[in-house]
Amino acid sequence: MRLKDRIALVTGASRGIGAAIAKRYAAEGAHVICVARTTGGLEELDDEIRALGGSATLVPLDLEKTEMIDGLAAPLLERFGRLDILVGNAGIFGRLTPLHQFPPNLWEQVFKVNVHANQRLIRAVHPLLHASPSGRAIFVTSTVGREPRAYWGAYAASKAALDAMVLGYAKECAQSNIRVNLVNPGGTRSKMRAEAFPGEDPDTLPAPEDIMEVFVALAEASCQRHGEWISAREYCGIKR
Repeated sequence: MRLKDRIALVTGASRGIGAAIAKRYAAEGAHVICVARTTGGLEELDDEIRALGGSATLVPLDLEKTEMIDGLAAPLLERFGRLDILVGNAGIFGRLTPLHQFPPNLWEQVFKVNVHANQRLIRAVHPLLHASPSGRAIFVTSTVGREPRAYWGAYAASKAALDAMVLGYAKECAQSNIRVNLVNPGGTRSKMRAEAFPGEDPDTLPAPEDIMEVFVALAEASCQRHGEWISAREYCGIKR
């Protein structure tokens, strides 16, 4: 129960890495605010969390509608008075396309979800993280934000922007009770990975549950790591 009585908000919580984080946090004693687009996926997640003996609040929300994110803060303040953990996990891949052929609408959609939504989240819940004795903010990034690849245009550019934004936010929080970090999951068995590598055997990849230790450790009240870009595979000792 390493997160006992802590209040956590996880975006992209209905599947993949986000669902694994939500379930693990609940199992560790946190109350998890699960944010995702699909009501059905959230309800399934809630059943799984209850089966673990945990508790959750479900928030159906399309993060592409960034103006709706502002409405998260007031209900959280009224009900909980604080937020201990924010996990910005939601993201979309777009497609593998030469940059000069990338559809403008899809480019903007990728940036809306991967970058703009996270800035609006920070804007909305920063006072709630500050109200916690030990606020923790964790954002999910990717290797391609640091190591650009051909045809990965929008996704790679959005993760590079996310990295710069989050590390800047970490510097702003350096003298506060908030600790801010980035986590790179690496290749993980997920729908997004399958979109990027359709011919890959998913059984050769670690499951989302295999990389959860880093997310728990960074969410603990005792964690003092701050302003870091952390490889989940290295942290969890995964070689494959």
